Amino acid sequence: MRRGRYSGIYSGGKGRKRSMSLSANVSEKAALIWAIADKLTGVYKPHEYGEVILPLTVIRRFDCILADTKDAVLEKFETVKNLPMRDVLLRNASGKAFYNTSKFTFERLLDDPDNIEANFRDYLNGFSENVRDILEKFKFDGQITTMANKGILYIVIKEFTTPKANLHPDVISNLEMGYIFEEIIRRFSESHNEDAGQHYTPREVIQLMVNILFYDDNDMLSGNNVAKTIYDPACGTGGMLSVAEEYLHQLNASTELMAFGQELNDQTFAICKADMLIKGNNADFIKDGNTLSDDQFEGQTFDYVLSNPPFGREWKNEKAAVEAESKRGFAGRFGPGLPAASDGQMLFLLTAISKMKEPKDGGSRIAIIHNGSPLFTGDAGSGPSEIRKYILENDLLEAIIALPNDIFYNTGIATYIWVLSNKKTGTRREGKVQLINANSLYEKRRKALGNKRNDIPESVIAEITRLYGDFVESEISKIFDTADFGYTKITVERPLKDENGQPVLKKGKPQPDTALRDTENVPLKEDIQTYFDREVLPFAPDAWIDEKKSKVGYEIPFTRYFYKYEAPKPSAEIMQEILAIESELDGALAEVFGA
Repeated sequence: MRRGRYSGIYSGGKGRKRSMSLSANVSEKAALIWAIADKLTGVYKPHEYGEVILPLTVIRRFDCILADTKDAVLEKFETVKNLPMRDVLLRNASGKAFYNTSKFTFERLLDDPDNIEANFRDYLNGFSENVRDILEKFKFDGQITTMANKGILYIVIKEFTTPKANLHPDVISNLEMGYIFEEIIRRFSESHNEDAGQHYTPREVIQLMVNILFYDDNDMLSGNNVAKTIYDPACGTGGMLSVAEEYLHQLNASTELMAFGQELNDQTFAICKADMLIKGNNADFIKDGNTLSDDQFEGQTFDYVLSNPPFGREWKNEKAAVEAESKRGFAGRFGPGLPAASDGQMLFLLTAISKMKEPKDGGSRIAIIHNGSPLFTGDAGSGPSEIRKYILENDLLEAIIALPNDIFYNTGIATYIWVLSNKKTGTRREGKVQLINANSLYEKRRKALGNKRNDIPESVIAEITRLYGDFVESEISKIFDTADFGYTKITVERPLKDENGQPVLKKGKPQPDTALRDTENVPLKEDIQTYFDREVLPFAPDAWIDEKKSKVGYEIPFTRYFYKYEAPKPSAEIMQEILAIESELDGALAEVFGA
C-alpha cells in the first residue's frame, strides 16, 4: 500500500509523550501568568484582565529575549545613536530583528518605585520601531495610566519578574510561547464571553491540515535550501503559520518557509506579528486590515495557503468594496461569483484560490476549513453554486475531509477541510475528488473547553493522512468524478388551458401554465432527454422543457454519500421497552406515595 513520506509523522509513542509534555508545560505556564491578573482585582473587571496581561506577556517575552545582549546594545547605542544606519547596527548588536535602547529592563524598573510610570514609558519607547508598532496595536498606553493612577503598576511589573513569569528562550521555546499566547487569549475570550475560536484553531486540526498540505511534496521534504511561501488570509495569532513552519523544520531543517498573513483584529494581529518577530521571521509579511475589502497582498501568489476563516458571518460592511472588485471579473478575486451577504466564508475561499501560482510556475495547494454551507447552499445559477462550478470544472478540488463535531472551542457544528490544488494534471487525482468521512474518529476529552469536547489523537491524524495519501475507496473514503457533483436544472412546463380543456396557443405554440411549472435536477452524466422521457412524460405526457431556462449547478451532498440505513426496531420490541418503562414508573410512584 502506497504511503506518503509525511503520513506517519504524528504517530508513535515518543511523539505523543513530547506532545503531552508540551501541552502540560504550556497550560501550567499560561495559568501562572494568568494568575498575575489577581493583582488587577478591583481596578479591572475580570473580562478586562486580558487587555493588561496580553501586552505585558508580549513585552516580557521581548525583555527576556534581549536580556543576554542588553548591555552590548546599550554600549553600541552610545556610539551609533546619531548615525543613519543605527537600526541595522543595533539589530546586529542584539542578535535579533529588534532591540531596546532604554537603560531599563523589567528588573531594573523595580529599583525606582516612585518613578515607575515615567521609567516604564521610557523603557517602552526604547524599543525598535517594529516593536513599538506592535505595542500601538494593543492600545496599551491607557492601561499604563490607569495602573499608575490606581497604584498597581509597580506591583504588576514586579509580578512579571518572578520565576513564574520567566519567559527566557532557555526556559520557554518559541513554539511553547506561541501556545501560551493562544492559551491566554482563550482564557481572556472565555472571561469576556467572546468567540475564542475566531482567534484559535486547535493544534491537532492544524497538524492534520499541514500533514495533507505537504503530503508527498518532495521538494519541501527532501530538497536542500528550498524556500517556499505560505499565506493565511485570516491569520489570527499566526498559529497555522507557526505550526506549518515548526513541523516542516522537523522534516527538513534546510527548507525555509516564509509566512505571510493578514488579520483584522488589532490584538491578535499584534500577537501574530510579535510571534513572527520573536522567531526571527520577517514580521513585515504580517499585515493588518480587512482581507475582504482591503487585500494587502493584491497580485501576489504563494506556494501554499492554509486558513480557518470565520464562517456564518455577514460581509455587509465590506459589500461595496467586494462588489466593486467582483465587477472586475477574473482580474479580481471574485470572478466566479459572490455568496450571500449573510456568510462570507466563500469569499475567503476565492481569495485563497486567487493566490495560487500558475501551474507553469509550480502551482499551489490549499487547505481551508469551512462549515457545511459551502457544500450545498445556493441553487443552480446562484453565487455559491457558480463558485463550486468554477472550482470543479477547473479541477481544483482534491479532497474534502469531514471532521468530528465538538472539536472547536466556539462551535460544535460539522466542519470540513477543503483541499485544493492546481497541480493535479497527469496524476491519479486528475478529474477526481476524494471525500473522507472522519466524523467518528475522535477521543472524548475528560474536561470540555468551551464547545470543545473531543480531540483528534495523533493516531487518527496519521490514519486520515494515510487515507488521503492512499487515495483508495473504503468505508470512510469515497472517490468521485468532478462531474458527479454537477446537474442541469431544467424547467418543465405544462400547457395553459381554457374552459374547454384545450391548450391556449400563441402563434401556434402552447402557452405555459405558471401554476403547473416545475423543475428537475438532471445529473450531468445523464442525457437530459432520456431522463425527461423516463421521469416526467409518464406522469405528464403534455409537458415540455423550456431549454432557455436550463442552468448547470453543482453541489456536494457529503452526508448523503455516507448515509447508512438502519432498520427501525420491530414493533414488538418497542412495545416490550414501553411496558418495561411503565413498570419501572409504577414502582417509583408507589414508593413516593407510600403504597
